[in-house]
Amino acid sequence: MAYQTINEANKAVVQKMIGAAPFLTDVVPAHTVIPELTEHVLLHAGPPIKYENMTDPMQGSCVGAILFEGWADDEQGARELLENDKIKFIPCHHVNAVGPMGGITSMNMPVVVVVNKEHGNEAYCTLNEGIGAVLRFGSYSDQVITRLHWMKDVLAPVLSKALKTMDEGLNVNVLVAKAIAMGDEFHQRNIAASLAFLKEVAPAITSLEDVELEKREEVMQFLADTDQFFLNIAMATGKAMTDAARTIEHGTIVTAMCRNGENFGIRIAGMGDEWFTAPVNTPQGLYFTGYSAEDANTDIGDSAITETIGVGGMAMIAAPAVTRFVGSGGFGDALETSNNMAEITEQENPNFIIPTWDFKGAPTGIDARKVVETGILPVINTGIAHKVAGFGQIGAGTVNPPIECFEKAITAYAAKLGFEA
Repeated sequence: MAYQTINEANKAVVQKMIGAAPFLTDVVPAHTVIPELTEHVLLHAGPPIKYENMTDPMQGSCVGAILFEGWADDEQGARELLENDKIKFIPCHHVNAVGPMGGITSMNMPVVVVVNKEHGNEAYCTLNEGIGAVLRFGSYSDQVITRLHWMKDVLAPVLSKALKTMDEGLNVNVLVAKAIAMGDEFHQRNIAASLAFLKEVAPAITSLEDVELEKREEVMQFLADTDQFFLNIAMATGKAMTDAARTIEHGTIVTAMCRNGENFGIRIAGMGDEWFTAPVNTPQGLYFTGYSAEDANTDIGDSAITETIGVGGMAMIAAPAVTRFVGSGGFGDALETSNNMAEITEQENPNFIIPTWDFKGAPTGIDARKVVETGILPVINTGIAHKVAGFGQIGAGTVNPPIECFEKAITAYAAKLGFEA
């Protein structure tokens, strides 16, 4: 379809996002839905990157994934595979997936399946491991690997069976609408959404008579303990929404934002699969006791897909309880942030109404033109990883993408349309 103006194309792209019907339908081994994931292949967060350019936490995640899969017996063997180019790397975004922090995903790791029933596409994301020493932050101890195997052997099969007792799966838009009214912004705060998810699946889990009682109890306890469990569902939902919108192939709406510790990358609708990158920033925020900015890793992760669909830092005003945790001050600062985000987005999302913002919808559809024109950068809520693998998360804060990403995207799109610099 031809569009007469960029504005017209942008409206169409955002309508694809808003009109999405994301349903969580299953939890499956990654290789069953991502055929590219075979032996000695790993997915990673962010735009393309070589192993030697990855930060230490992402490299640590690679080691952990290799140990989980049994491709090596110990850390030394895993690093030999990595350093001798025996492992193939693919960005999660290239295979309908997204990954938190390092984003490292291997063939037998379970992923959530979110189906956009309006458009017919699917998106995938690994399961949230909880807090502490976890793979996504670069840890690869025996405890981490044992947990990953439990998630593969117990958590994922139980959730799969529970979801299959529901006719259509879980309507994610409904869960988001409930939780945003309860103080979640779906990047740094997912407490309400995780509890709403547990409320929906608990009856199904308890009714699974073919699953041992002990396993059902373990799953219920894990879900009750994991406040951020819904984040990974929200990420897969964002990917399903934006991938549908990317089919428009016109306009300047941002369809992906992600980071790999080396570069920040964005895509815009009118430039399809092309990445526009610039050196990534380091998050600013609050640190856990004993840590400081000197310990912080540069920004990593695909979780900025949440901001791409208008939540996370874009909807800071929805989550007053999280503002000080991410170092952004108080309610007034949260209000100012969301008001600024409205200046660089196409419209409000009527599906995600924010009571604390006078019942406006979440600001959705970042327009790269407006970012360049105003100099207002998207605000991304994020966890902060230690720059040394094994320490895990050391704080939380906010980060901005470099404006060069948006400038490069607009310049390239202008050239595509035949405009001279």
